[in-house]
Amino acid sequence: MTQQTARICILGGGFGGLYTALRLSQLPWEATQKPEIVLVDRSDRFLFSPLLYELLTGELQTWEIAPPFEEILQGTGVRFYQAVVSGIDTDQQRVHLQDGPEIPYDRLVLALGGETPLDMVPGAISYAHPFRTINDAYRLEERLRVLEESELDKIRVAIVGAGYSGVELACKLADRLGERGRFRLIEISDQILRTSPEFNREVANKALEARGVFLDLETKVESIEQDTISLEYKNQVDTIPVDLVIWTVGTRVAPVIKALPLKQNQGGQISSESTLQVLGHPEIFALGDLVDCRDAEGQQVPATAQAAFQQADYTAWNIWASLTNRPLLPFRYQQLGEMMALGIDNATLSGLGIKLDGTLAYIARRLAYLYRMPTLDHQLKVGFNWLVRPIIETLSE
Repeated sequence: MTQQTARICILGGGFGGLYTALRLSQLPWEATQKPEIVLVDRSDRFLFSPLLYELLTGELQTWEIAPPFEEILQGTGVRFYQAVVSGIDTDQQRVHLQDGPEIPYDRLVLALGGETPLDMVPGAISYAHPFRTINDAYRLEERLRVLEESELDKIRVAIVGAGYSGVELACKLADRLGERGRFRLIEISDQILRTSPEFNREVANKALEARGVFLDLETKVESIEQDTISLEYKNQVDTIPVDLVIWTVGTRVAPVIKALPLKQNQGGQISSESTLQVLGHPEIFALGDLVDCRDAEGQQVPATAQAAFQQADYTAWNIWASLTNRPLLPFRYQQLGEMMALGIDNATLSGLGIKLDGTLAYIARRLAYLYRMPTLDHQLKVGFNWLVRPIIETLSE
């Protein structure tokens, strides 16, 4: 009697989903045990999101930070479906795809990431630009080009949220627009980068100051119109003219996840064991933005790319262990530090006892991210391009 092949279905091809799929394909399965691995994502490309900012300054190209899944998964045995997940039946163990097949599963990985909530403020859906996906970057690029080609003397940009994304965007765009740019960074709390190490916050404050970025701290966005933004500071509302609003605040769990009959926290994140198995459903694993997880030490795991990258290793191992009757490992999160780009050829880095800023931090950040690129083939292509491109640019001057 032949044993039926197990099917592992991974929903979401970000750091959590893609790296779980790649790791699963590398584990030592016996020939009779090797499962079918299916990866589903709505996009045809993986996005190395920490480098998305570099697209806006022309420092990097799309192929470097957003390679097609078909290319990355070549030779791995992982099947890829480009589709939107329309529903999940946890009782029947089936995934429903919009305009696509129904996928039965033996193990399910939920790694759909989050969405930017634009309905928190009147006018944001119509007039604010989110910055999370490759399509967000393309739309923002289009708007920037229109503004740059216009007759405007000054281009007024308001960025909502002074977390990593807001600060990195402010510095990159200030370098791109130069003297024409007028920037406001709007933050509801009393400081930028609230969760960052002190060193990174200080370096970022200096970078913003050097670029003339105006900080609106303890300020709330009341509404956004086509060419204005209304801000509330100490119970007083001011309406300010603006040419571009970028929204970087908040993460919302996808509706398809919220609709699941699984234990969730107030924000809709799914509760999991330290093994990353969903409470009450050992056949379902959850990681990244959509999971509320404490690791083996009891520490809350942050919803960052770094955490999803680490969770992917454990998820793959634990799926393999659960299908081969081995013990599962509780996730142990390692805080490896924090890196941020602060404009062109400039960054800050702190972690593992190291503190760097300026060009050296910029190079270290690039090398760290090169090491984390999904496959050796892509690492070599991108690394070679990073070495050769400056030489070509110097020769063509």
